[in-house]
Amino acid sequence: MSELKAIRQPVEREMREFQLHFKDAMRTTVPLVDRIMRYIVRRKGKQIRPLFVYLSAAVVGKTSERSHTAATLIELLHTATLVHDDVVDESEKRRGFFSINALWKTKVAVLIGDYLLSRGLLISIEKDGVDLLHITSRAVQEMSEGELLQIEKARRLDITEDIYFDIIRRKTASLIAACCAAGAASSTASGEADEQTVEAMRQIGEHVGIAFQIKDDLLDYEPSTITGKPRGGDIRERKMTLPLIHTLAQMPSSKRRKLIRTIKYRHQSTRHVEHVMQTVIGGPGIEYAEAEMARYRDLAVAALENFPASEARAAMIKLVDFTIRRRS
Repeated sequence: MSELKAIRQPVEREMREFQLHFKDAMRTTVPLVDRIMRYIVRRKGKQIRPLFVYLSAAVVGKTSERSHTAATLIELLHTATLVHDDVVDESEKRRGFFSINALWKTKVAVLIGDYLLSRGLLISIEKDGVDLLHITSRAVQEMSEGELLQIEKARRLDITEDIYFDIIRRKTASLIAACCAAGAASSTASGEADEQTVEAMRQIGEHVGIAFQIKDDLLDYEPSTITGKPRGGDIRERKMTLPLIHTLAQMPSSKRRKLIRTIKYRHQSTRHVEHVMQTVIGGPGIEYAEAEMARYRDLAVAALENFPASEARAAMIKLVDFTIRRRS
């Protein structure tokens, strides 16, 4: 049994049922849209986010029909952002599959992303999930703000550690926080979940999301044979990640300015990218990032241990650990 399959055990039935709910949410009478929706369903990945929703509901109380609405809403939102991200990044592939914009061009991809967002809005209203919509809408806003803040700072390469954490809290952690909050909110059929409990789960998700993004930062320094992704991609895109930020902060000013110039003007050169990477690997940045990732993991687990012991809580802790041990 794979690690992820074992983690799913307490909510295995819900995860199976989710497939039907998600497929139903993607149905349309427009042939082109239907063809693209079927393509999206076929290429879905590990479905970590719906798993966070169901486990969060089970940790707080129990899953309900509203948990399916929450998981579907989150997955529609997540899929829409991936489609739009591929357009912005001009990416031709994602997880080994051709992107929507590669197969159907940019205009169609943008409209498909919009369609997915609109389906989420309609489902939340039809299923009496306005509270779930409020949680996910907050995540959409923060994700957009995080992306724009990162773009602004990437032009000047002046990201401090505080700004970095602000970016990833918005850009990455907000969605996992929404998964946990929506899961907690869905644990009662009435939609009147305790606000303090929902907020506690949201904070747990935020801690996990920050650790998740730091892990992504670290994976960029791993060989592509392990991750399946090109090594040094963040440097080529001039993304200031935690290992690099900390390394620069510990360097003498003259060396720091020289390395920043290399990133700014030589980021498309394989030789110069490798030089930057070796500087980070040989410095304190990797170890520091690993320690910060572990610290946020510990914050999430400590908060989870405030909830009663259960199969779901044990699985949730294992899922937190899975997110920081993954290889891709």
